[in-house]
Amino acid sequence: MTTEGFKICYRQVMLLDNGNTMATRPVFVPLLIDQLGVQRRSLEFSWHPGFAKMQKQKSIAALHAVANRNSISPVLEISSKSMDAIGVELSAFNLCMTTQTTASAFTVETAFQGSKVFEKGGPYRDLIGMDSRAAKRELRLKESGSLVGFDFFGVKFPLVPRTYFYDWLYISALTQNEQLAKQLAPFKGFTDIEFNPAKSINCQAYAAALYLSLQAHHCLHEAIRSPERFLEITGRQYATQR
Repeated sequence: MTTEGFKICYRQVMLLDNGNTMATRPVFVPLLIDQLGVQRRSLEFSWHPGFAKMQKQKSIAALHAVANRNSISPVLEISSKSMDAIGVELSAFNLCMTTQTTASAFTVETAFQGSKVFEKGGPYRDLIGMDSRAAKRELRLKESGSLVGFDFFGVKFPLVPRTYFYDWLYISALTQNEQLAKQLAPFKGFTDIEFNPAKSINCQAYAAALYLSLQAHHCLHEAIRSPERFLEITGRQYATQR
């Protein structure tokens, strides 16, 4: 977000009706110096109910204003609701990747959904390359029993650590989009307004912060050399997920 854009959003937050409910959401701060990893800062802010994009953006502005008061600035919202074009492009619904076995690019979201393995079916690889929202709403994902793991074009990932596969997938996609990834550098924190820790597991904002930490510690390219190496390098991040 530009400086002027932030000022406008900040003024909007200062004019909020006191009747708004409060919510707590994380801001993910990449650790760049002494330790590899991501710091999660849970901040309380004024929540604007509703599904409209404008309501989401009011909540984003409120969260970022609180982050600013807590010395986390600038902050980038990574989601389709972001007020920054780069944040929208970096959404898993839009961020694309490819593999040596596929002829065309596909989004991180469809790769994630199309790699799920359930008790009664999957992976449903036909979802990979579909519209991201359509893939996420696919009925088979809800009717195939419990999730038991992931299978990304034959490469298998366990359920635990819980965010291992998603983080590897998102960071692998970022490394294929260097011009987009470079634009992460100025930001000190990342959010995803749709991510509710009480209901959600994976978060693109967390994965983006982890990418910057890996880069700062000069182990990014080694980490994505293989899924096994990624887990070896980032394993301490997942200690609480076991």
